[in-house]
Amino acid sequence: MGDAYCPDCKRGTEVVFDHSAGDTVCSECGLVLEAHSIDETSEWRTFANESGDNDPVRVGGPTNPLLADGGLSTVISKPNGAQGEFLSSSLGRWQNRGSNPDRSLILAFKTIATMADRLGLVATIKDRANEIYKKVEDLKSVRGRNQDAILAACLYIACRQEDKPRTVKEICSVANGATKKEIGRAKEFIVKQLEIEMGQSMEMGTIHAGDFLRRFCSHLGMTNQAVKAAQEAVQKSEELDIRRSPISIAAAVIYMITQLSDDKKPVKDISLATGVAEGTIKNSYKDLYPYASRIIPTFFSKEEDLKNLCSP
Repeated sequence: MGDAYCPDCKRGTEVVFDHSAGDTVCSECGLVLEAHSIDETSEWRTFANESGDNDPVRVGGPTNPLLADGGLSTVISKPNGAQGEFLSSSLGRWQNRGSNPDRSLILAFKTIATMADRLGLVATIKDRANEIYKKVEDLKSVRGRNQDAILAACLYIACRQEDKPRTVKEICSVANGATKKEIGRAKEFIVKQLEIEMGQSMEMGTIHAGDFLRRFCSHLGMTNQAVKAAQEAVQKSEELDIRRSPISIAAAVIYMITQLSDDKKPVKDISLATGVAEGTIKNSYKDLYPYASRIIPTFFSKEEDLKNLCSP
C-alpha cells in the first residue's frame, strides 16, 4: 500500500501493487496507474532441500574477462550431511581431477581486493591492479618472487595510474608482511618487465603534494578552514624550486598551517599521520620557511601572524 495521485479521482489516493502483474492500481476506482513495473528489491528465497540450509543465493558472481572461463566454472558442492565419503565418491573425484587453471589468479585477485578494501580504494583501482597482475603473470616472470610484495606493488602502480596515489607505507600497512623495500623492488621489477613487453615507457602518473593532503589532514582532525589553507599553500609551493618529495612538502605545509592555528599539532603527530620521518618534516619546513609569506593565504593568516612561526 502507498499513496499516489490518481487522474480519474483527481486527488491522491491509496494504491495497491499487484506483484504478479507488476501493476500499480488505484484502490478506489481501479485505474492502473503504472503497468509492468520491475521489482528491483532482493528476492530472498531459499531454494534448498533441507530446512537447515538457509543460503538464499542462487546465482554466481559477475563474469571476469581476466579468467580463462570468465569466472563461470561449475563447482560441485558437498551434499548436506556428507563428510569424508564425498571426496571418495565419483562426483568428488571428478571435482578434484578437474583442477581450475585460474586458481592462483583467483586467490591473487582476492588478496588484491582485500588490500584495496582495507585502504578504501574504489573498484576501478582494484580492476586496474588485477589487469597489471594478469599481464605480469602471463609473462611467467614472477615465479620464485615474494607474492605479497608483487600484489602490493600492482596495487601501488594502479593507484598511481588512476591518479589516486597512496604512499608505499600505506600500501605496506595492508601488504601481509611485505616490507617497503620489497614492495619498492617489486614495483621496479614489474615496471621493467611491462616496459620490455610493451616496447615503450610505462605511464605511472605524476605525484603532487595535493594528492595526499586532504587525507593527511583528515587523519589529524584539522578544521575545514585549515585544510583549505593547506591546499592553497601546497599549490603555491609547486611554483617554488623546493627539491623535496611531494609527501614531505605536504607534511611540512601541514606543520606550518597548524602552527598558525589554535589547534597546534606536534611534529610527532604529523609524522604518524603522514608516515614521514620527523627529521624530514623539519628539514622540509626549513626549506619552506623563507617563503611563508608567499604560500600562506591571507584569509588564514596576516603578515604579522607569520612572526609566530617557530624558527627552523
